Amino acid sequence: MSIEVGSKVQGKVTGITNFGAFVELPEGATGLVHISEVADNYVKDINEHLKVGEEVTVKVMNVEKDGKIGLSIRKAKDQPERPQRPQRPQRPRSNKANDIRPKENFEQKMARFLKDSEDRLTSLKRHTESKRGGRGAKRG
Repeated sequence: MSIEVGSKVQGKVTGITNFGAFVELPEGATGLVHISEVADNYVKDINEHLKVGEEVTVKVMNVEKDGKIGLSIRKAKDQPERPQRPQRPQRPRSNKANDIRPKENFEQKMARFLKDSEDRLTSLKRHTESKRGGRGAKRG
């Protein structure tokens, strides 16, 4: 049986490093399970999940030209199929800043833009001056 990408095989953990675990596969080939492929959750210490000599089921993720084999324990597990969520109803999109008002000419749009812009700048100045202790800042 040759090692093919996507196949699930049994293997034996032969070595553990801080970045993953080496697993001996059938026919004597050795592959690496990267620490990110050991479990579905974050793995800080791989020794909490695997021991040397432990039998594991792995999925062959890739086989490099130089013979390196990438393995995954977490993808070898049969994932329970998640129930499909019901489709959410579409709401009409309304963006207040880009609302198009009926029969609004260029001058009206420009005046509204300038007023909104001045309001934003005033609010921003008030906020930054209070942070820096500028004019009008509360002293305590």
